[in-house]
Amino acid sequence: MASFNKVILLGNLTRDPEVRYTPKGSAVCDLGIAINRQYTLDSGEKREEVTYVDVVLWSRLAEIAGEYLKKGRPIFIEGRLQLDTWDDKQSGQKRSKLRVIGETMQLLGGRPPGAGAGAAEGAEGGRESRPSKPAPPPKAGAAAEPDDDEIPF
Repeated sequence: MASFNKVILLGNLTRDPEVRYTPKGSAVCDLGIAINRQYTLDSGEKREEVTYVDVVLWSRLAEIAGEYLKKGRPIFIEGRLQLDTWDDKQSGQKRSKLRVIGETMQLLGGRPPGAGAGAAEGAEGGRESRPSKPAPPPKAGAAAEPDDDEIPF
């Protein structure tokens, strides 16, 4: 039988990221995301429900999240579901928790205030797609090769 485990989430952070390191040095980041759903009842009354999801990021993705994310910031996560089970030490009962293991992340909503021009490049997977100043028009009869300063990437 075929299996498929994929989660796509778009929401806002409910708290600042918590980055810690394993004994072997791998970064781990715990995030909380709130996802809002708006709908209208048959009576015309508008309602909103919020779903809270715990997300875990690993390695470089965890470090980027810890560096660039803050509470309230919108974020897009792709990942997979994982069910953790354990025995509660106080009650002795079996406990379980479903969480998302983030595999990719995109920061949304633009750069936060005070961030430099290159602050979010590594986190968002690339540079801006346009140069900081427009390139002058080519001179008549001149070769159409751009200067290194004019290349937008």
